[in-house]
Amino acid sequence: MADTFDEQCDYLFKAVLVGDSGVGKSNLLSRFAKDEFLLDSKPTIGVEFAYRNIRVKDKLIKAQIWDTAGQERFRAITSSYYRGALGAILVYDITRKSTFGNVKKWLHELREFGGEDMVVVLVGNKSDLVQSREVEKEEAKGLAETERLCFMETSAMQNLNVEQAFLQMITKIHDITSQKMLEAKKENGTTLRISGRKEIHITDEVTATKQASCCSR
Repeated sequence: MADTFDEQCDYLFKAVLVGDSGVGKSNLLSRFAKDEFLLDSKPTIGVEFAYRNIRVKDKLIKAQIWDTAGQERFRAITSSYYRGALGAILVYDITRKSTFGNVKKWLHELREFGGEDMVVVLVGNKSDLVQSREVEKEEAKGLAETERLCFMETSAMQNLNVEQAFLQMITKIHDITSQKMLEAKKENGTTLRISGRKEIHITDEVTATKQASCCSR
């Protein structure tokens, strides 16, 4: 069944969610993949992933998003999963300054294990908790510009900008992939098949009608 599902898509893009424990990575993924939010979400152990089909222009893309554990004791385990990822959502909690302080550490790890063309979107989650804000939007935006990242604030609880953050990343990956294929005059991109893990299959489609501006690395 999985093979048939893959064959329906033009591309299979792998991306990862990274950031400190408790910043809301799992709920961002759950909101994007299943439109669900869990108040009692527990820390991810190791790695889990979810699928969702996204239509960008005339291509149907199967987005495979890996949710990596943020706890230090799992760092050695999850680092291997960065390989082959074309994009990353780097998440911090706007109400916890320490999680923003660790962004550069996560970014270093992404650039060490990921490809040079990896699309990274810096996401400040829990934007609904404005009274508890410890990280100003302009500060994060400045860091994103310096590091040449895309940037957006989100609220998984209120479903604010969650869709946009993922679509921004996926659309940018598609643009880079299309450009490479055009330059190399190839007909097919590289696909990645992963088995033996917990899978969540989401078969609905979303059309990315607007391409959000995004800095390229």
